[in-house]
Amino acid sequence: MRIWEIGRKTLWLDEAFSVWLARHPLGEMIAWIARIDQHPPLYYLLLHFWIGLVGDGPAAVRLLSALLSTLTIPAMYLLGRRLLGPAAGVLAALILALSPFHVRFAQETRMYALLMLNASLALLALVHLWRGVLARTPDPPAPFPARTPNPPAPFPTREGGGMLPSPTRGGAGGEVNRRAAQAGGLRHEYAHQSGAGRKNAAAWIGYVLFTAAAMLTHHTALLFPLAINLFVISVLLWRRLRRKPIPDPQSPIPNPQSPTSWLLAQLAVLLLWSPWLSAFVFQAAGVDREFWIPAPTFPALIAALKTFLSALLPPLAGRSDLIWAGYAVLIGVGVLSLRNQGPLLALLGTLFLTPIGGELLVSLRRPVFYDRTLIWATIPLYLLLAAGIAQLRRWPLVVAAVGLVAMANAASLHEYYVNFRKEEWDKAAGYVAARAADDDLLLFNATWVQIPFDYYFRAYGRPLVERGAPADLFDLGVLEPKMTESDLPRLRELLAGRSRVWLIYSHNWYTDPRGLIPAALAQEFALRDLRQFVGLEVRLYERPSP
Repeated sequence: MRIWEIGRKTLWLDEAFSVWLARHPLGEMIAWIARIDQHPPLYYLLLHFWIGLVGDGPAAVRLLSALLSTLTIPAMYLLGRRLLGPAAGVLAALILALSPFHVRFAQETRMYALLMLNASLALLALVHLWRGVLARTPDPPAPFPARTPNPPAPFPTREGGGMLPSPTRGGAGGEVNRRAAQAGGLRHEYAHQSGAGRKNAAAWIGYVLFTAAAMLTHHTALLFPLAINLFVISVLLWRRLRRKPIPDPQSPIPNPQSPTSWLLAQLAVLLLWSPWLSAFVFQAAGVDREFWIPAPTFPALIAALKTFLSALLPPLAGRSDLIWAGYAVLIGVGVLSLRNQGPLLALLGTLFLTPIGGELLVSLRRPVFYDRTLIWATIPLYLLLAAGIAQLRRWPLVVAAVGLVAMANAASLHEYYVNFRKEEWDKAAGYVAARAADDDLLLFNATWVQIPFDYYFRAYGRPLVERGAPADLFDLGVLEPKMTESDLPRLRELLAGRSRVWLIYSHNWYTDPRGLIPAALAQEFALRDLRQFVGLEVRLYERPSP
């Protein structure tokens, strides 16, 4: 599903920008990201090397996200299996595999599939470290029982016949046999502890690396370690209030439930992320000055939750409300099924509420609430949905619940594959290339919309002059500069001596909300052609004959 017709839809503005950045040499790419973008560099770094291997065609550049999204499915299975049991693990993986929300971003040249994978793997490492606290059922008995003064013989004994005497019957042979048994038990116990220690060490490393990787994939992932630490601090305080001792595994590997060990892990995460700290401060200041995302509303919040569950769900002849009600019931059953598993429910609740609440809180100053940046909040949501389905227990009910999810997602996926359309830069580029004269001027209103246009226009080999308003591409060091009256003199200078001008007009609701560019062109030119495409329009202005 993640590669089905992956190259059919046109690269839209953000995707083309990703490719544009990734095609630069590494040093220039990092400088451009820090200067004009609002994201960390990890995804662009991966895309840079990926393009070097497979090229920069639409299907090729999107395949990276498809592979990253596919790798998240087994991670979700392991999370569900370890937290909720094998059946819930399969269900959680199935829900993720069928999710239209994730299929969409598996087919987009952006960082959201990588963000989801990093968060899933970091959480998987955390679950291993805290398995004793998060276990749905009591831990199984230790594979090697505690040593006793007289452990049983490691093999059958018989007096005579050359066999060692039984240790319970005394004698030198019995003492030797007892010591051998003790040594064997110690070796087995040491091997078991050594294996567990190696797994714990790998989990510590995985948690640190993948948490830092998530933070270097998207800045809103700073809320991920915040959510994890809220959970950990709550559990540690709860254990202290209940006066429960912190278990000591007698291992050189740091105990995950030790406050000191946990603090060291957070410092390691911060150390790995710190090279981007100064760039983050610069980027955050730019977002704080001005950003395009509108202020969140309650309907926008509800729409985001519906998007997580079944993005693009069509009306379905009025049955969509029943589907949303079914989802709500199943998630509610999942929550109720964990009512006696306080730490586990606290973890899932914290992971779900912290990113949503964090973005809403930041939005009180500068709106940043955006469903795709919350993609990792679907991890606890899908786990609760899987727990609710698994809790039904009877096969007819389970099949009916799975059928509900499958039917809703099938309808949504059909909507995505067939009807969901991205900006048609390929058609616009072909339209201009077939009609433009060699001395025509190509004028772009939002400056960076030149990037997706050129991505497709380059195939026609038309070396036309391209300029931007209010400035040429990134000359102002701003991703989306707005057109003002003070920019009109420069625009008139660009138009001087031109007989025909093509205006590539897109995202003008943000960069030219007052329509200053078309108004200025109309003062000197006549509008000869207007062609609308999805996400943009192409206008041809021609100077009237004297």
